[in-house]
Amino acid sequence: MIVILKQGITPQEKDKVRDFLTEKGFIVKEIVGQQDTILGAVGKVSIDPRTVELLPGVSSVVPISKPYKLASRELKKEDTIVHVGKVSIGGNRVAVIAGPCAVENYDQIMTIAESVRESGAVMLRGGAFKPRTSPYAFQGLGEEGLKLLKKAGDAFDMPITSEVVSPSDVKMMAEYVDMFQIGARNMQNFELLKEVGKTGMPVLLKRGLAATIEEWLMAAEYLMASGTDQVVLCERGIRTYEKATRNTLDCSAIPVVQKLTHLPVIGDPSHATGIRDMVAPMSLAIVASGASGIIVEVHNHPENALSDGPQSLYPSQFRKLVHDIQALCPVVGKSLERVPRKTVIAEQAGKEEKKNEQSVTAAFQGVRGAYSELAVRRAFDESVGVLPCHTFTDAFDAVSSGNAKYAVLPIENTLGGTIYDNLDLLAMHPELTVVGEVQVRIQHDLIVLPGTQLEDIKKVYSHPQGLKQCRTFLEKELPDAEQVAFFDTAGAAEFVAKTKDKSIAAIAGAPAAEYYGLESLRNGIESDASNYTRFYILSREENAGIYRSQAPLDKASISFSVSDESGSLMNVLHLIADKGVNMTKLESRPIPGKPWEYLFFVELQLPDRGTFDTLCEEMKEKTVTFRVLGLYASAIE
Repeated sequence: MIVILKQGITPQEKDKVRDFLTEKGFIVKEIVGQQDTILGAVGKVSIDPRTVELLPGVSSVVPISKPYKLASRELKKEDTIVHVGKVSIGGNRVAVIAGPCAVENYDQIMTIAESVRESGAVMLRGGAFKPRTSPYAFQGLGEEGLKLLKKAGDAFDMPITSEVVSPSDVKMMAEYVDMFQIGARNMQNFELLKEVGKTGMPVLLKRGLAATIEEWLMAAEYLMASGTDQVVLCERGIRTYEKATRNTLDCSAIPVVQKLTHLPVIGDPSHATGIRDMVAPMSLAIVASGASGIIVEVHNHPENALSDGPQSLYPSQFRKLVHDIQALCPVVGKSLERVPRKTVIAEQAGKEEKKNEQSVTAAFQGVRGAYSELAVRRAFDESVGVLPCHTFTDAFDAVSSGNAKYAVLPIENTLGGTIYDNLDLLAMHPELTVVGEVQVRIQHDLIVLPGTQLEDIKKVYSHPQGLKQCRTFLEKELPDAEQVAFFDTAGAAEFVAKTKDKSIAAIAGAPAAEYYGLESLRNGIESDASNYTRFYILSREENAGIYRSQAPLDKASISFSVSDESGSLMNVLHLIADKGVNMTKLESRPIPGKPWEYLFFVELQLPDRGTFDTLCEEMKEKTVTFRVLGLYASAIE
């Protein structure tokens, strides 16, 4: 049952409710949501709900209809984020787990670990115990394999996951792994599920070869009822009549499961297909289906692999796959999970972040639910606080003054072009630096009060660009509705919520609808689907280290001015071309107080650091002013 607590409940009253349920034999989980705090009570016992409703501090009691109680979205509306070391799985992230099918020797696992880490994997997988169909096949190195896997994980700063096959091995494996993996053949090994659940550690639960979705979720329920709430579901293909592939990847299961459970879902395209050339396209299909990540097999010499060589990617194939996933992420409203490497800078910055974790805040322009807030959530995990700012200037000032450690601000839109205000402000704030960028697909919804029908709408509020970008829909579906310009898309949604008038609607993003308790009457109403905004992530230099360490630096932004004489700009651009450096953006802005003089903004694909440093020195000699605005990882590689 779901026990919804009153908003004014005291800690003493809450403890009495929990104690009452526990004494009756229930397993009790407290869940704090955006609107309510609830106690989920599950168990074999039966009780009259009215007995609980009469307890002080209880608002109401709702029965859970699904047989999987703790895993059900009825119990918990918000998505669960599973934390494995520094890696977050779920929410708006796509986590990539990679490694060999089996750990074979020290050199093999260290080589592969280094390769997948540099390419973008955040977790390392590798089998030490291999349940094989044939008793004569390679069964794994056992505990020795776990030791090697842990050494590789420690060396390259990645949490590790490996399959457990026997309840008697759980205690031993817990000393080595960061996440248990339950294989398809063991999904309904209930004694194993109980033992693993008792550890309270994160678990990757693969779907059985012929398991229904309900059976899969019931297996997750065993884990959760035994003690862990950190469960990741993994679709790895099911057995069908088709023999062209090893299994049949059930991508349709991913959105179905996400409606039924709050647990994150990832996919395993390696076991689903069994064919190396099919792993990449099926990985993209898994991400497009809404999954929170993939787990793939990679081997430096798959032709010599002791297990599953034909389905293992070469390192070069894996590198390209990660780039393709990163390009796809903005389309599905997610970003690639990145974890900083252990460096001197990262460790020092990390200690500072931990010391002041309550003050880690990212500023953005707009009100809650704005696209800029969505960009913040793509750039940072859910623990980072947000600071809505009325203007771009306020957001810059918040970082400059230390009221926020970061700011996430739009710099360019595919339809509207460069946001010049932020270029100008960046020039005025030499104490700030660009530490990253993030890309967000701008998807507009028609947002209304719950119960509003299309024929009820007389006015539509949105930012002028929002109205313009949805012109085709408005002309066709709401030709008589008045279009009213508003200062902000999310602000328009807030206005609709406050007025409580069903005759008005807003054009904004789905997060704004959720935040203000509204609903999307129509989704994706923009005329051009290729509408993306690129955001700069800014900070003071002393806070830049931790963010910059999350991914290889492959991009640079610089600004400079030149003397007013023939060929001065061309001479600078020649330096860039002569070094073989690709210039991806060039803008000019007037310099305040200097009529007809201009500051040039340039974005470069960062070559090796030595070439870039040499280029900077040569540019300084041919420019009047020169500044490196930032070195960072590109949003799309």
